[in-house]
Amino acid sequence: MANDSIVQISQDARGVVRLTINDPQRFNALSAEMLSALQAALDAVAKDESARVVVLAGEGKAFCAGHNLKDMAANPELPYYQQLFAQCSRVMLSIQKLPVPVIAKVHGIATAAGCQLVAQCDLAVASEDARFATSGIQYGLFCSTPSVPLVRNMPIKQAMQMLLTGEFVDAATALQYGLLNRVVPVDQLDAAVEELVAAIVSKPRVAIRMGKELVYRQREMGLEPAYQLAGQTMAVNMMDVDAQEGAQAFAQKRKPVWQG
Repeated sequence: MANDSIVQISQDARGVVRLTINDPQRFNALSAEMLSALQAALDAVAKDESARVVVLAGEGKAFCAGHNLKDMAANPELPYYQQLFAQCSRVMLSIQKLPVPVIAKVHGIATAAGCQLVAQCDLAVASEDARFATSGIQYGLFCSTPSVPLVRNMPIKQAMQMLLTGEFVDAATALQYGLLNRVVPVDQLDAAVEELVAAIVSKPRVAIRMGKELVYRQREMGLEPAYQLAGQTMAVNMMDVDAQEGAQAFAQKRKPVWQG
């Protein structure tokens, strides 16, 4: 795809899809145009049977600064705001519903809906220079939609502190809070993401797809229905050719050879 695309897309032979939000002059703000481009890219990945994992990154000095308040101030109409936030929510839900894991590769700032984007991804790796904030409250706007994945990733008091104060936390603190999986020096960010990518693509796609769907569905359930759904998912998973191969390989003390 052309280098000037607002969302750059590439895919390697392993099925690793790299989506790079590319509006560095505006710190990769989630404008309506950006959200539309992201939605189209995610929809394409959802239909691509060769895709195995998505790495989501930002071009320039920042990962993503969230919604652009200048755009929002220029359109002081309720229908505009409703449409913008609904559009953003669709993108976030699409990340969760993708049949493959999504890894946020974070550098610079991730603020407001940009912090939401990090929280919504299945995994997140950040460089030591990264900083995070749900900063809407600084401008009179509580980050309501970012709060949805935030409180599902972090202890409630840490999430509320970020939401109520709008203050930045550094990468080490975000790791402690549970927003990130790893924090590494800037020059090791690519390598750290690649470690996760390699670990994922070495596993059967069907098991990854079923597992991701199960985790998010059961999280919203009570304990008994969660176990019922999990047990049914495992039973169906065991009928897959790769699960059968894995069991045979274990019994025969050899490495499995995956079909998918």
